[in-house]
Amino acid sequence: MAAVDVAGEFETIRTLLAPLAHPDYARGLMDDVAVLPSRPGFDLVLTKDALVEGVHFLAEDPLDTVAQKLLRVNLSDLAAKGAEPFGYLLACHWSPRCGWPEREAFVAGLAADQAMFGIALLGGDTVATPGPASFSATMLGWVPKGEAVSRAGARPGHAVYVTGTIGDGWLGLEAARGRLTLEPERVATLAEHYRRPVPRVAFGQAVRGLVGAALDVSDGLIADLGHMAEASGVKIELDLAATPVSVAGHGWLDARIDAQTALETLATGGDDYEIVLSVLPQDEARLKKAADRLHLRLTRIGEVTAGEGVAVRYRGQAVTIARPGWTHD
Repeated sequence: MAAVDVAGEFETIRTLLAPLAHPDYARGLMDDVAVLPSRPGFDLVLTKDALVEGVHFLAEDPLDTVAQKLLRVNLSDLAAKGAEPFGYLLACHWSPRCGWPEREAFVAGLAADQAMFGIALLGGDTVATPGPASFSATMLGWVPKGEAVSRAGARPGHAVYVTGTIGDGWLGLEAARGRLTLEPERVATLAEHYRRPVPRVAFGQAVRGLVGAALDVSDGLIADLGHMAEASGVKIELDLAATPVSVAGHGWLDARIDAQTALETLATGGDDYEIVLSVLPQDEARLKKAADRLHLRLTRIGEVTAGEGVAVRYRGQAVTIARPGWTHD
C-alpha cells in the first residue's frame, strides 16, 4: 500500500489499516499490489465509488459512518448484480480534520462492516490533502460465470419492483442538516439511513436467476429507471402513487399539502441504495417469496412496455418530471 511521506501516514497503514487486510492476498499492506487467484467457474465483478466531504457527506458526519457509507454504496452496486462480496481497495485522502482519533473512528467503521459483510481490505493508497477529505473504494465480488445481472435485460411485459422504501436518503440528509420538523426518533431514523444505508446483498444473490434487469437506486428512483430503460431499449411506466415510503417518511409526507409533488421529491432525491428490478410475470411469486424469506419489503411500482424513457403517472394522470434525480455535473 503506497503512501506519501507525511508524518502519520505510514503509522496509519501499519497500525490502523494492516489489521483489516486480507490474510492471504493483501501481502500485509507491505507491497504495492494485492495478488488474487482466479476462481474457476466465476466472473470477477468490480465497482468503484467515491465520497467527498461537502458533496456526499457532511463535514460534521462522524468518520466511522463515512467509512461504512463508503463500503455500503459499493456493496449496493454488487448487490444489484447478484454478486457475492469479496474485498476492496481503499483510497483515503485525509484532510486536516482527520487527526489520529478521527482515523481510528474511520477504521473502526471499516472493521464493523468488514465483519458484517464478510469482506477484507486488499490494498490501496493513503495521502494527506489540504481538503476537503475524500475517500474511495473499489469493491470486488464474485458471480457465477455469465450470471451477472445487467441494466439491459428489461423487456416489454416485465413487471417493475423496488426493495425497501424510497425517499429516506433525501429525507435523511435533510434530517442530518437539521431541516426536518418531525419527532426526534423519526429524525434520528432518517439521519441513520442517510449515513448508513443498507445494501441488499443477500436479496441480490437470492434473486439473481429470476430478474431481467436490476440496478441500485443511487441517483433517484426515476433517474435510475431511466438508466434501465435506456440500457434495455424499452419504456418503463411508473405508478408514482405506488412509491413505497417508510413510517418516518410518511411522517413528513402526511404534512405536505401537495402529495404528488412530495412524492416526486422522494422519487428523485437519491441516496436510497435499494434495488429496482424487472421480472417476468410468471416469476413474480418466486421473487416475492425470496423477499419474504429475508423479511424485506418489496413493492410493484410499474411495468415495462415498448418505447423509450420513463412515463410517470399519478392516480392515472401523466406527470412531467423536470429533474429525475442527481446528476454528476
